[in-house]
Amino acid sequence: MNRRHCATAAITLVCALALLTSTGQASAAPVPEPSSSAAPADPSQRYSNADLEKVREQIETLYRQAGAATDAYNLAEERTKKQSGEIVKLAKAIVDGQARIAALKDRAGAQAREQYRNGGLPPGAQLALSNDPKLFLDGINKVRQSQQASKSLLTELNQTQQDLETYTQDASANWEKLEANRVKQAKAKKKINAQIKAAEKLESRLEKKERDRLRQLEQDAANRAQTAWLSSGAVKDVSGEASEAGAAAVAFATAQIGKPYVWGAEGPGSYDCSGLTSRAWLAAKRPIPRTSQEQWRLLPRIDIRDMRPGDLIIYHADASHVGMYVGDGAIVHSPRPGRNVTLAGAGSMKILGVVRPDK
Repeated sequence: MNRRHCATAAITLVCALALLTSTGQASAAPVPEPSSSAAPADPSQRYSNADLEKVREQIETLYRQAGAATDAYNLAEERTKKQSGEIVKLAKAIVDGQARIAALKDRAGAQAREQYRNGGLPPGAQLALSNDPKLFLDGINKVRQSQQASKSLLTELNQTQQDLETYTQDASANWEKLEANRVKQAKAKKKINAQIKAAEKLESRLEKKERDRLRQLEQDAANRAQTAWLSSGAVKDVSGEASEAGAAAVAFATAQIGKPYVWGAEGPGSYDCSGLTSRAWLAAKRPIPRTSQEQWRLLPRIDIRDMRPGDLIIYHADASHVGMYVGDGAIVHSPRPGRNVTLAGAGSMKILGVVRPDK
């Protein structure tokens, strides 16, 4: 009876985790308490397969939501940092512009002083008074050109300076918005990371046999999805060969197999899903966006039938996961906390679409 209470308490904890989720993403459905019909066939087991399947689905949902929240935070941080760099560049341009304007004004002042010393006539004008008609005309033209050039340059510099100051004000306002969003996403990430720790704690409370059964249930679910995907004929005509850069990216990604998943990690000892794909393509000398959501938003999209090794498959409606296609209907990816970089069926998760970094 005590064992039964343990199972019920654990499932109830999972329900509580689901109800805590409030980051703007879809919350996982509450897991019902196990029914008497779901009792383990083996009395020595605390959980039936049906109970463990509910736990598996709930933990998977929490990890996926955490991945989306982490991606959103990473993107917000990257955009804020980039905008801050733009503001620094604009500020430097303003200082440089002010120096150029000051130098031009000094030059104009020197010309005025020179005219005063020469009776109000600049050297060009004195030359214009020459008895030689050709020298006279040349002198007049030089005086006019010099005056017009200085006036035009000063006007242009002043306009440029005004534009830079306007851009800087706009950029600063944009930075404030981005920073507010970064802080918001950081809070969401912090909250969901607490939920993930609770999920990890729940998983750690499983006995070794139960954790092994949980892994097997994960594998069984992936196998079913992969079989259905292959049976649909989705990759029947997929036969593209990797580009030179794609082959290099695949070589890098597959060399990371066995390394653990860690939130936000970009190597070399651990990776999250988009940390792996972005580093792999960086190794192929083709930098791509850091997060799976930005990879989906910014990289060229292709049809699954045109897929080739090195392409990235984006998963779930919120683009919260990514893997690299390696051929033969398989991907290499970094799945989730507690798992390592591995090969998996490309259809083992819900595919959103495919992007090509080197298109």
